Amino acid sequence: MPVQRLKQFLDERGVRYITVSHSPAFTAQEIAASAHIPGKELAKTVIVDVDGRMAMAVLPASQRIDLDHLREELGADEVKLACEREFAQRFPGCDVGAMPPFGNLYDMDVFMADSLTDDEQIAFNAGSHTELVQLDFSDFVRLVHPKVVDMSLRLAT
Repeated sequence: MPVQRLKQFLDERGVRYITVSHSPAFTAQEIAASAHIPGKELAKTVIVDVDGRMAMAVLPASQRIDLDHLREELGADEVKLACEREFAQRFPGCDVGAMPPFGNLYDMDVFMADSLTDDEQIAFNAGSHTELVQLDFSDFVRLVHPKVVDMSLRLAT
């Protein structure tokens, strides 16, 4: 979904948002730095395969996904990272790795890290490596209906 389609979707639903243009960046942490947004406040979208069905895992840029924990949380038999060749065609007009976390528009479940619920705003790639969209977290939840789960990598202490 190119940024224009995302903006149209939000406009049609009366959602207030801002767009943030930034220099080209490809990792979530680079994007956060380029856009001057803390990594914990930028949501990244990771495409996962849950028992043979593509889904979106949405988590802070500063965190890593724990696939085993996500599998346990979902009660799934298998959860693995999807290969780009498996999902790239599902997102026409989007740069690979810059998919907005609107799985409902792509017939995909959205699993969101519980740590994102601490913020009033959510920012995410808008389909390109040069533009973000930021909106109220409550609007994101209302539009996407993500399933909130604990999926962050637990670091050894």
